[in-house]
Amino acid sequence: MDYEILKLEVKDNIGMIQISRPDAMNALNSRFFIEMNSMLKELKGNAEIKGVIISGEGKAFVAGADIAEMVNMDEAAAIKFSKDGQKTFRDIELFAKPVIAAVNGFALGGGCELAMACDIRIAGVKAKFGQPEVNLGLIPGFAGTQRLPRQVGLGNALHLLMTADMIKADEALRIGLVQMVVEQEDLINTALEIMKKILMKGPKAVSLLKSVVRKGIETDIESGSEIEAGGFGTLFGNEGTEGMKAFLEKRAPEWEEK
Repeated sequence: MDYEILKLEVKDNIGMIQISRPDAMNALNSRFFIEMNSMLKELKGNAEIKGVIISGEGKAFVAGADIAEMVNMDEAAAIKFSKDGQKTFRDIELFAKPVIAAVNGFALGGGCELAMACDIRIAGVKAKFGQPEVNLGLIPGFAGTQRLPRQVGLGNALHLLMTADMIKADEALRIGLVQMVVEQEDLINTALEIMKKILMKGPKAVSLLKSVVRKGIETDIESGSEIEAGGFGTLFGNEGTEGMKAFLEKRAPEWEEK
């Protein structure tokens, strides 16, 4: 399809997605979800792409959902908009390839929810995070109420959700919302370095690891451990055996494509 909001650059087998609505602070509208759904399908089927990095153009990563579009919605339209966003972010969360959010600026509302759907979040020092929906008499609609407590704990999540406070990158790091804070000029290169490190590992193991962790955190530890054991076993006789042989033979493993 023709993309109006998303830009894609491929660098070292990494798909670099940039959200580009700078005049609207990259606010998420219905068109964004259509384009992201299409791009995820394209990247899933592209064997050249091994991982994905998402960033925003200008001063914002994503400064929220598009209020100008939302203000005229009735209840049914709002529920559909919420479910559309939830599905897209769930698809990012379950995407078989690793996804890093390179948060360059404001990640508010839907922007924070998008970042949380990614596997790893790297923030520039100017990044700011928040869920300001209650300021508008709303609550998050793209599963922010579900992901935030899972990532930062119940107390931290409720504090952010109920006060609508906007926090800086260092505070986001302290509570575990992001994994690293770097200088603005180093943000993309740092995300690339981390992704390249991940892509040096067993590709089947990385993809399976993401799936097992995601499924496990949504269930009890006994069920999650059962999922882990099954996944662990599937790597024997193929990639895992090659990795172990390479270790014993003191050589680099020869990974097969997934």
